[in-house]
Amino acid sequence: MINSIQQFQRERFCSLWILFIVLCGISCSDEYEGEVFEEDKVYNLEIPINFPALAFDTDKNHLTVNGVALGKKLFYEGKLSRNNTISCGFCHIQEYAFTHHGHPVSHGIDDKLGIRNAPAIQNMAFLKNYTWDGVSHNLDERSLVPITTDFEMDSSLPEVVSKLNADANYKKLFKAAYGDENITGERVLKALSQFMVTMISADSKYDRMKKGTATFTNEEKQGLALFQSKCAGCHSGELFTDESYRNTGMYYNAQYDDRGRYHVTLDWNDNMKFRVPSLRNVEYTAPYMHDGRFYSLEAVLNFYSDNVENQANLDPLLKQNGHIGIPMTTLEKQYIIAFLKTLSDQQFITNKQFAE
Repeated sequence: MINSIQQFQRERFCSLWILFIVLCGISCSDEYEGEVFEEDKVYNLEIPINFPALAFDTDKNHLTVNGVALGKKLFYEGKLSRNNTISCGFCHIQEYAFTHHGHPVSHGIDDKLGIRNAPAIQNMAFLKNYTWDGVSHNLDERSLVPITTDFEMDSSLPEVVSKLNADANYKKLFKAAYGDENITGERVLKALSQFMVTMISADSKYDRMKKGTATFTNEEKQGLALFQSKCAGCHSGELFTDESYRNTGMYYNAQYDDRGRYHVTLDWNDNMKFRVPSLRNVEYTAPYMHDGRFYSLEAVLNFYSDNVENQANLDPLLKQNGHIGIPMTTLEKQYIIAFLKTLSDQQFITNKQFAE
């Protein structure tokens, strides 16, 4: 009798163990490395109040939860470079608003130097152009340039696709995002842009002041007034850029042989014209200018007050009332910098949604 009971218990235990394994297999069938793939759904992109309309065409590249997740993984993937060492995130570091902090110009594969300072990646969904010279205006194609440039990633889309195809995990990710395991260059680029579109920064002290949930100090108030009278001609709107190209009187830097917009149009009137950058998170993005020539906000303002070159196509805003540059006292510069720091978005640079 006892033996019969023990046999029954053993059989019952085995049955329960088999059932447990089967259930685990069902629940984990779409899971690997801690990621669970559910049926894909539309990504809810929250548009901040007062921001401009979306410039990114979501009809041509539908934002989905799994597409964004794939883009994030690719953003931090070294396999996009020739020797598997350089990712997008290598030059675009989150804690510095996705810039290459401390480097005047970006460093790429084999520690090769680029020719320009890595721009911040933020609020890309609302911008019409993405580079210092405006050569790129389609975010779905933008990542092709760093992937293929010899001093950045020095690879190619066929090479990238070949590497990703050899990785079973990526096949699952592409299937989750696109419905099948087919890995293509177009899908790689579109996934990257989906992730970058989600990088919205709109939770600075300035934003909270606009909403009535924060109050400026006296210095910040005075800085805002000075900024509006002296800087907002170029750095306008909620993105703090009018996206124009302007010659701001910076000397030509022969080390990088960069004449800005001229290299795109071949029109000498565009010599040394560079795109007006957004000033959001500017506190985090030193060094400044297209070649990272200034290491502090104080140095930038000192340039505009005292060192602007009177070049033939200098922007008219920098030569008014018989003065070259922007007249500013030391105290006014202090106030303007106090205001600029209200554009810092701590939540953006620490958001795990964007972290590796």
